[in-house]
Amino acid sequence: MSSSRVLSNFIWRLLERFGAQGVTFIVSLVLARLLGPEVYGTVAIVLVFIAIFDVFVDSGLGNALIQKKDADDVDFSSVFYFNIAACIVLYLIVFLLAPVFALLYKNDMFVPVLRVMGLELVISGFKNIQFAYVSRHLEFKKFFFATLTGTIIAAPVGIVMALRGYGVWAIVAQNLSNITIDTIILWITVKWRPKKTFSWDKLKGLLSYGWKLLASSLLETVYQKLRQLIIGRRYSTTDLAYYNKGETFPNTAVNNVNSAMNSVLFPVMSENQDNPENIKAITKKAISIGSYVLMPMMAGLAACAEPLVLLMLGEAWLPCVPYLQVFCFVYAFYPFHVANLNAIKAVGRSDIYLKQEIAKKIVGILAIIITMRISVFAIALGLVFTDLIDQVINSFPNGKLINYAYKEQLEDLAGPFFLSVMMGGIVYLINFVPISSFLQLIIQIPLGIALYVALSKLYRLDIFKYLISSVRMLLKRQ
Repeated sequence: MSSSRVLSNFIWRLLERFGAQGVTFIVSLVLARLLGPEVYGTVAIVLVFIAIFDVFVDSGLGNALIQKKDADDVDFSSVFYFNIAACIVLYLIVFLLAPVFALLYKNDMFVPVLRVMGLELVISGFKNIQFAYVSRHLEFKKFFFATLTGTIIAAPVGIVMALRGYGVWAIVAQNLSNITIDTIILWITVKWRPKKTFSWDKLKGLLSYGWKLLASSLLETVYQKLRQLIIGRRYSTTDLAYYNKGETFPNTAVNNVNSAMNSVLFPVMSENQDNPENIKAITKKAISIGSYVLMPMMAGLAACAEPLVLLMLGEAWLPCVPYLQVFCFVYAFYPFHVANLNAIKAVGRSDIYLKQEIAKKIVGILAIIITMRISVFAIALGLVFTDLIDQVINSFPNGKLINYAYKEQLEDLAGPFFLSVMMGGIVYLINFVPISSFLQLIIQIPLGIALYVALSKLYRLDIFKYLISSVRMLLKRQ
């Protein structure tokens, strides 16, 4: 597969993520101002439960379809019918358990909200196999138009309902209308349709690979959401809202890049699964590019967190600033994790992937147990410690699998990391200038970009030169 096709699909996926998440992020800021921290805290807990159940929707079978070399219509159709049945069962479980969750968190609103939001699980069943088809055939241009259209149409739904006083239902309606429209357009633009065929033997073969990824994803999701569940139960929905909103800012940027990387890297690496040298080259490039893009974004965001929150959310949301800065540090290293894990999945070692997840979760749960009795901020700080441990665990197998050791990976991270720290430190000093938050941001953002580019040129980073030449090449082909 040509590098230009890989880069082109990465750009389309990146545009789709930034476009959709950008619109969603703007709408969330508007809704945050209209609805306040308490309402957002209630919805945050509901979304945690939905996210956990949503892991079962794919069952790891989407990745199995992408990884399988000779996947055909029988494979895709079998997984499609299995997924639909599984999603209906999952929704019934959510419907029946809603009163239990409401009792646990002492909030009667959980029952209707969870039951309505749970419909997202059934809709996802129709969407996920189409997405697997798009990923396998690298047709992310189609996914770009589907996702962006759904997000844009759903945006005014939430805002109008919030303005009319519907409270929590404004967020529910926005989420459901988004995924519904997204799914409909994807079915129109992607030509694959399920055939009237089902093979239990083929499904079992896919499940033998996919169940380990399902278990890994479930562990990861429960682990990631466990902190929010504990904060909502032990502290308050307002505390959870500050924690959640602090994560939202860096998460919006990082998830866009990571989703693009995940979607493109896994199918590309799977095509090269018998060639460790090629997988190493792809992994190395992914870590270098991802870090070069994300680290300065996170450093800059942490540096101008206070004026950004004041301007976009208002003074009532200032307590989320420390959480925002902690999450910026944690998310800055996500390309490192994504690239390493995709390499392990691509060579078919889902057994190693599962063992890694178990090891990381043991460390993470110990950190939660230690910090949960101290404060919400201590819980957030625990993520910094676990992220450093996770780096070692995620990279260790690739020292043997693709001859890409942790030490060599750190060397690839070093340039972007130190330049980002230098840039962030200078940008942070603008916070002490006695001017409005708006003027601070007007100075900080272009200053940060200019400094990072200038430092990249000064220190002659190889990845900077590679990106410039790649962009020039793409422009010439237009």
